[in-house]
Amino acid sequence: MKCQRDKFSLQRKISYLNGAYMSPLMKKVEKAGIKGMIQKRKPFHISDSDFFRETEILRNLFGQLINSPNPKRHVIIPSVSYGIENVVQNLSKKKGKIVLAAGQFPSNVYPWSANSNYPLKFVAAPTLGKNLAENWNEEILRAIDDQTAAVSIGQIHWVNGIKYDLTSIREKTRSVGAALIIDGTQSIGALPFDLQAIQPDALLVAGYKWLMGPYSIGMAYYGEMFDQGKPIENNWMNRQGSDQFSGLTHYKDHYLPRAQRYEVGEHSNFILVPMLIAAIKQLLKWTPLGIQRYCEALCYDAIDSLRSEGYNIEDSKVRASHLFGIYFNQNTNMERIERALSKYRVKISIRDQALRVSPNVYNDQKDVQRLVSALKEAII
Repeated sequence: MKCQRDKFSLQRKISYLNGAYMSPLMKKVEKAGIKGMIQKRKPFHISDSDFFRETEILRNLFGQLINSPNPKRHVIIPSVSYGIENVVQNLSKKKGKIVLAAGQFPSNVYPWSANSNYPLKFVAAPTLGKNLAENWNEEILRAIDDQTAAVSIGQIHWVNGIKYDLTSIREKTRSVGAALIIDGTQSIGALPFDLQAIQPDALLVAGYKWLMGPYSIGMAYYGEMFDQGKPIENNWMNRQGSDQFSGLTHYKDHYLPRAQRYEVGEHSNFILVPMLIAAIKQLLKWTPLGIQRYCEALCYDAIDSLRSEGYNIEDSKVRASHLFGIYFNQNTNMERIERALSKYRVKISIRDQALRVSPNVYNDQKDVQRLVSALKEAII
C-alpha cells in the first residue's frame, strides 16, 4: 500500500503520529457529514424508513470488519462507557471479581468500580525488561479463577500497544464460567480481529479513533449472554414495533430481540451514521491487515534508530504496529522531549511515562524521520 495522505486534509508541515488520540477525518467522511447536515434543511425528504435504512448498512459493515455474521448483534452506541454500562447492569448473576489490566483506560474501569457487586482485580505489568508481554499475559491468566465474574480488557494496551493473548484468556474464562468483555477502541479498524475465533461476550468500539469516524458514535457487539437483559436506556427505538410510526402510542413492554435492545436512542443520527459508514467502507478496502503491514514497514528503520539511541520499544512480535510506546532512560527527560517535539512539529501523545506513537496510512517517511530527529535531539 502507498501513502494515503491525499484522502485527508492534513498539513504537510505537521507530522501527525497520533491516531490513538483521534483520527483525522477523511475527505469522503467529511463530505458524508456535510451531506447529512444539508439533508436536515428539508426534513420532508426524510421518510420513516430512513430512520432504519442506514443504521442497518452500518451494522452490516461493522460485521464485515470484525468477521461477525449476525448484524442483529451489532448496535450503535455513543461511547464505550455507555456500552460497558449495559454489560455491567446485565452480567450473569454470578458475583465475583473483574479482572482488568492495570493502567487501563478509565472508560473500561469506572462503570465497574461504580458497582459494589464487582471488586476489581488489576493485573500490573511486570517491570520493563525481557518478555514483558509474555509475562503480563501469564499474570492475567493466573488472575482468572472460579471467583472471576468477567475479564474486561482491550485487544492491546492503549499506551504501549502490547497484544493480549485473547485466545488463551477466552479459554480460561470459559473454564471458570466468566465473561470476556473487550474494549476494541484502540485496535478495531487497524488490527485484524476475528470475532468468530475469539467469541467474546461483548465488544465495544469508539468510532473516532481507528474506525476513522466522527466523535460521539461507536459500535458494539453483544453475545447470547445479554439476550434477555434490560438496557440502561428506555428509548422508543429499542422497543418492538418501533419501525411502525403510526402505532408508536401502542406502547410495548417488550424490547427488540437480542442485542438490539441496547442501542442508543436517536441512533438514526443522519450526520454521524453516514460518516461512519463512509469510514468503514474505506477501511474494508484497505483492510486492517494492510494497515498493520503499512505501519510496520513505515516505522521499521525509525524504531531501530531510536533503540540505538537508548530508547526502549517492545519487539514488534508482541505489540501492534499502529500503536507503540517509547520509553526513555536517564539520558533525557520529558521537558527536553516536549521541547524537541514542538520544534519539529511532531504530534504524539504522552501517556503514563511513555511516548505513545500511533501512525496510520496517511503518514510517510518524512513524518517518522521528524520523530527520530526530535528524539535524538532530546538526548542530553
